[in-house]
Amino acid sequence: MQRSILIIEDDAVLLRGLKDNFEAAGYRVRTANDGRRGMDALLHVAPDLLLLDLMLPKVSGYDICKAARSRDLQMPIIMLTAKGQEEDIVRGLELGADDYVTKPFGIRELLARTKAFLRRRESGGDDVTFGDFRLDRTAHKLFRDKTEVELTTKEFRLLEFFLQRAGRALTRDSILDGVWGNEVIVTDRSVDRCVTTLRSKIESDPRNPAFIQTIRDIGYRFEISQEP
Repeated sequence: MQRSILIIEDDAVLLRGLKDNFEAAGYRVRTANDGRRGMDALLHVAPDLLLLDLMLPKVSGYDICKAARSRDLQMPIIMLTAKGQEEDIVRGLELGADDYVTKPFGIRELLARTKAFLRRRESGGDDVTFGDFRLDRTAHKLFRDKTEVELTTKEFRLLEFFLQRAGRALTRDSILDGVWGNEVIVTDRSVDRCVTTLRSKIESDPRNPAFIQTIRDIGYRFEISQEP
């Protein structure tokens, strides 16, 4: 089935280049060059994935992202951002965006991320595999091949949280909310400490992790595999 992409971007050259490349890759593409047209297009027919510039005329990318999530539109949202916009990226992620690419970006990277998001959205089931590992969500156990890997309750919940959001950029605050909830004495350091212990159990080289990637000034991203 042909997947649909909505691209909201006010740079005409970039918008045209994105449209041509996504159409060449087999996607059905709609575009908008300002926030108001983009909002109308989004709410008229929801796409399978949204590429969203943050800094738009008339209606901002933040407002579009917020509107999508408030209406329970669950398509992946990838933000198109400029360098040095860490605070803006965090704000967008907290409003419900899934990931971001920084301009200038490689079109192959963006196409690969798009393909990965759409593939993961279609997958389901209680067992999740990554590398040599299998997480049995029903039994609350992690296996490497056929050997169980002992996890604490927090490590299991953190790994499950990551796997349910594989490929997404996650802020430390969102991880705290999702894994620790309303516990009283927790900080960003609680996330970092739990990530460190989890890496020691699932990474071949914890100092050069393959799965749990650190995103400087933002948080973490869990990569199940390298997409082609």
